Amino acid sequence: MSRRIPRLAFDQLRPDLAEVLAPRVQRLGYLGEFFRVAGHQPSALKGFVEFTEAAKSGLDKRLVELLALTVATHYGNAYERNQHERLSIRLGYGRAWIEAVERLQPDGSVGLSELERKVQAVALGSVRSHGREGHSAFDELVGVLGVEATTAMLLVISRYVAHAYVVNMLELEPPVPSIWDDGFTG
Repeated sequence: MSRRIPRLAFDQLRPDLAEVLAPRVQRLGYLGEFFRVAGHQPSALKGFVEFTEAAKSGLDKRLVELLALTVATHYGNAYERNQHERLSIRLGYGRAWIEAVERLQPDGSVGLSELERKVQAVALGSVRSHGREGHSAFDELVGVLGVEATTAMLLVISRYVAHAYVVNMLELEPPVPSIWDDGFTG
């Protein structure tokens, strides 16, 4: 784990950034290491948080969680995956659904709806090919979800890719264990 970048405490954050992060810290009960590192670029981190919320607002919460878990699992980002497993449990999606998502095998996946399988297939095709494949499946989704939601989907995928790159480069440890390790039930 890289320690070359000092970890900031909440009270060391720029006041406007602390204000933006306060609801998250209150909800989670901690300031995640990602924020403690990225806080060294307060304007960028504030924009990242605002971008995240704006992108997610254009999509059904269940699809947001599907994308978060898919991208995090694909990139080996346990930091984000573990947090979204817990959030998915709290939202009532269930362990079987999380397990189906984390298998990363949307074709014929039991436990995912037809739409969820299509969304996951497009997301996986996108991250595996760096956005260069899956155009016909993406075009089909535009017809199903609409322009606004499909655009939101792309932005949500991009957000979780960016998070994975930072976490993986810095080898950040997950702030919470996987639900499969501690039996989390909400």
